[in-house]
Amino acid sequence: MRITQRVKEILSWYEGINPGTKANLARILMEGKLGGTGKLVILPVDQGFEHGPARSFAPNPPAYDPHYHFQLAVEAGLSAYAAPLGMIEAGADSFAGAIPLILKLNSSNALATAKDQAITGSVRDALRLGCAAIGFTIYPGSEYALEQMEELRALAEEAKAAGLAVVVWSYPRGPGLDKAAETALDICAYAAHMAALLGAHIIKVKPPTDHIALDAAKKVYEKQGIDRSTLARRVEHVMQAAFNGRRLVVFSGGESTGTEELLETIRGLRDGGASGSIIGRNTFQRPKEEALALLAKIIEIYQGRA
Repeated sequence: MRITQRVKEILSWYEGINPGTKANLARILMEGKLGGTGKLVILPVDQGFEHGPARSFAPNPPAYDPHYHFQLAVEAGLSAYAAPLGMIEAGADSFAGAIPLILKLNSSNALATAKDQAITGSVRDALRLGCAAIGFTIYPGSEYALEQMEELRALAEEAKAAGLAVVVWSYPRGPGLDKAAETALDICAYAAHMAALLGAHIIKVKPPTDHIALDAAKKVYEKQGIDRSTLARRVEHVMQAAFNGRRLVVFSGGESTGTEELLETIRGLRDGGASGSIIGRNTFQRPKEEALALLAKIIEIYQGRA
């Protein structure tokens, strides 16, 4: 596998990792139509666990089949495919080596009342299935956040020792955060910073709004004149919080939305220096040809061609 100078530069930011982990990170960065550019588009399909099968797949019934998602990610030329254990097991053999896999090791569900996630996979599972990375969600702000961080520390230590990369979904939520606070700029930047401090190689957060949730933070943002007027400026600030851009940060696609609205968001992410996007429902809930066309357009945006 040829490694571009851009990817070599990114790998140099991760000074504490072993050759195996660095190789798997390179696999993801060199894969697909964005391979070698330092940009990523990842397909995550954990929504069936999180929201239920009908809410996730009924808008596009072929998506009930796990193979559908492998095929979509491969045909679209994406960087990686992320999913819980059962989804990966259902296609890992048929699609072995076709695309880097990220095994999501914890999950929640719409029936649970606690802002927590159960551990549903292992590092051994990830190795058995040929994955390049593990994925793990933390909920900063939750009553269970500290326990989740301790779980992540143990699993990340094991994964790194085995040569796997670590992807962290950092989603603020909990009793002290209302809906607006979950995507507030100060909270998103804080979430990205915590994931970086916990040793994540790739960080997933939501696109930030211009809202500032914490009173103590609001004073600093106003005093320092931190620009939050556009999505690009807000993303720039989140990237700054992720070790001044020395960690890869990909942004979620969020709930289902219109095509033009989504593409405008992608342009804002690109202009702010985001490492890329991790988009699930906004792609697999569409008919396949429509999803492929949308993903092609997203890739063109990150290539600077649209």
